[in-house]
Amino acid sequence: MSDKPSVLFVCIHNAGRSQMAAAYLQHLGGGRIEVRSAGSAPADQVNAAAVAAMLEEGIDMSAESPKILTDDAVQDSDVVITMGCGDTCKFYPGKRYEDWVLDDPAGQGIDSVRPIRDEIRRRVETLIAELEPAALPSS
Repeated sequence: MSDKPSVLFVCIHNAGRSQMAAAYLQHLGGGRIEVRSAGSAPADQVNAAAVAAMLEEGIDMSAESPKILTDDAVQDSDVVITMGCGDTCKFYPGKRYEDWVLDDPAGQGIDSVRPIRDEIRRRVETLIAELEPAALPSS
């Protein structure tokens, strides 16, 4: 386990919302925050419209693949952010949980995915600001 704060993004298929959130946090967090993403029922591949929308932001997630949610991933994370996974996400005391209510990009074109992407970026920026004191090296 790292001294850096760690965040786990969870959605059902780990193909759209959680992948975009993890990519943004990885990109905007500059390595100061440990990032994970997973799904309760992972898809076969990441949503192509989500990949295209993130490429517009200069973030390439084409090499990513959906991952299964494990107890270890939850236990090893300080913050668990769910996105529509309902009761499939286990609760562990001492973790900070947030549920981000966002439209699912599954089956939608890029024009519909862009506003979802933009809302995810806004929320990730807020999350970074909240975690930043913990992410800065101690003097």
